[in-house]
Parts: sequence; C-alpha cells; structure tokens
Amino acid sequence: MTQTPIDDFTAVVPAGGVGSRLWPLSRPERPKFLLDLLGTGTTLLQSTVERLAPLTNEVLVVTGAAHTEAVLAQLPGLTADHVLSEPSPRDSMAAIALAAAVVEQRHGPRVIGSFAADHVIRDPEPFREAVRTAVQAAAQGDVVTIGITPTFASTAFGYIEVAEELSPGVRRVAAFAEKPDSTTASAMLERGGYVWNAGMFVVRTDVLLGHLARLQPLLEQGVRRIAAAWDTPDRNAVLDEAWAGLTRISIDHAIAEPVAAQAGVAVVPATFDWHDVGDFATLADLATPDADGVVRIGSSGEVRVIESDGVVAVGVSRTLAVVGLDDVIVVETPEAMLVVSRSAAQQVKDAATPGSAAVS
Repeated sequence: MTQTPIDDFTAVVPAGGVGSRLWPLSRPERPKFLLDLLGTGTTLLQSTVERLAPLTNEVLVVTGAAHTEAVLAQLPGLTADHVLSEPSPRDSMAAIALAAAVVEQRHGPRVIGSFAADHVIRDPEPFREAVRTAVQAAAQGDVVTIGITPTFASTAFGYIEVAEELSPGVRRVAAFAEKPDSTTASAMLERGGYVWNAGMFVVRTDVLLGHLARLQPLLEQGVRRIAAAWDTPDRNAVLDEAWAGLTRISIDHAIAEPVAAQAGVAVVPATFDWHDVGDFATLADLATPDADGVVRIGSSGEVRVIESDGVVAVGVSRTLAVVGLDDVIVVETPEAMLVVSRSAAQQVKDAATPGSAAVS
C-alpha cells in the first residue's frame, strides 16, 4: 500500500452538527466530533485527521466559531490558517464550498476531498485506497463520492444507485435515494446495485464551484467573495456581511442529486469497515461487552444486571441496577440522564430539545 501523499490534494474535514441522537453525551458546547466516544484515547476528529494524514500535505477543518479553539487544541499539528471558522451553521454545502473557494484562492484549482469529522473507520488502508481511486477519477472532471457496500437493510442511511463502470473501481451514479423505509431498504439490498451514501465527496475545486455557479449562484458568489477576503484584514467584515445570506442547503441537494441527474457524478464502491456513529445503538455495536454481557463505555460505577440482556452503560458513575429489561441503554452526564431502548435510539433527538417530548 502506497503511503505517499497525493500531489495537489487537500482534505477538508467539516466538523459541525450537534449529534442530537447522542444527547446528553453530545451537546452544543461539546459536539460528538470532539469526544472520545470509543475510549481509544483519541476523539473522532483526531482519528479522522490521523486517517487522512498519509494522503495529503494539507488538511482544512471547517467548524463553528465556538469550537475553533477546541479544534486547534485537539490538533496541534494544524495552524490557525487551516481551521475555517463559520459564524453560524449553514449546512454542508456552505462549509464545503467555503473550503473549496479558499483552497482555490490560495493554490489555484486542485482536487479536494470532504470527509466528515464524526465517522469511525477502524481499518484505514482500504479507505485510503478508495480515496486515491476517487482522486484519480475527480481529476477527470466528475464529482466523485465513495459509497459503502451495504451489509444490511439500513434505514439510517441514504443510498446511491450505481450504473456502468467508468474505469477500474469507478462507476457512474444513476441516482441518489433518501433514507428508505425498511421494506424499500430490503428490496434495494435484494435487487443489488446500491451502496450507502457515506457523505464523502472528492472533486476539483473549479468543477464544484462551476456547478455551484450554475445551480446555486448566490451561494457561489458569496463564498468566492468571502474566500477573496479570507487571508486579508477584511475577513471578519466580509464574513459578517455575506455569511448569513448564504443559502442553507446540503451538498446532496445542492450538487450531488442534480449533477447525478446530468450524468456528472461517479462513485467508488468500497467495502471498508465504516460507521456513522449516529446513535447509541451504533455506538454500542462498536464496543465489546464485558464478561457479564454489559457494554460499558466510559463508566466507572458498578453495573448490576438481573434477568436483563444487552444492557449498555455510558458514562455511569454511580451504582446502576437494571432488572428485567433487555436492550436498554443508560447514559449519565453531569447535566442529564437518559434511559432508552436500543430500538428507539434514533428517537433520542426528540429528547434533546426542551419541550419536544409529550408530557403525560
């Protein structure tokens, strides 16, 4: 496996979002990408940058202004020039477009790759090989994504329908599909020809910004204006004036879906071990149960289980007893305590918002 960094390739790491399905562990002031969720000694953000290091000589992190200092503290190898601070969340398209515009302003057109800060990939080499293949394809002018070969009929991920082969390891994208219901997901898996949408995009800056100028012209004009001022004393003034006016839209809706409809998106299907740690059920699946069958993640308190299987204890500092309940997850933080069944883990986001839950 080659370890040589790819020439003229910049890795972009969008580090945003609260991770509301991991409440109360993840909160606005400590989002999940800043947490060591798996007890490995490194946070999700640190693991992401470490995974990308052999591929590139330049990593840019795009994060909220409130988290800039924490990001720099966790990544001492990065200078302030390599952390792009957003004044407020404007969704993934604004974050990635800003990075593309700043990269092009600094270097001229080059290939960038966008990789979320909160994914878990425990075997990085197959991931890196997929990225190298994607960079080669992107250099030819396509928007390229990396899709994960499904291992079960997930309803938590979007899907990508693949079409003809363009080159070894690269297929044309026929269409993107939103998160399906269980019946549709099972049918997709049985039919074949679909991969999970992992939200990884590799593209030339001029190609991305060119599509944006056609499809979202105000957003393209805004990020180019901001990028032109980024390394000047006018940055803050231009940001204050222009940022709030940028369209709030995801890269999937702004670029991937419409460009795929015009046969401009390719996919590298991959089989590496990838996890979007989107809820506590996924987090529990990544941990190894102790001899008593309990999954303990960052817990120092005693956990007693009586006629209960599949118990998960996260951050528990006191004695916890679970009696007659299977597949229950208990999460303790200084601010709150959560009890949820594994099957309802996706609904935790409803508890994260004050007043959102029904009161009986």
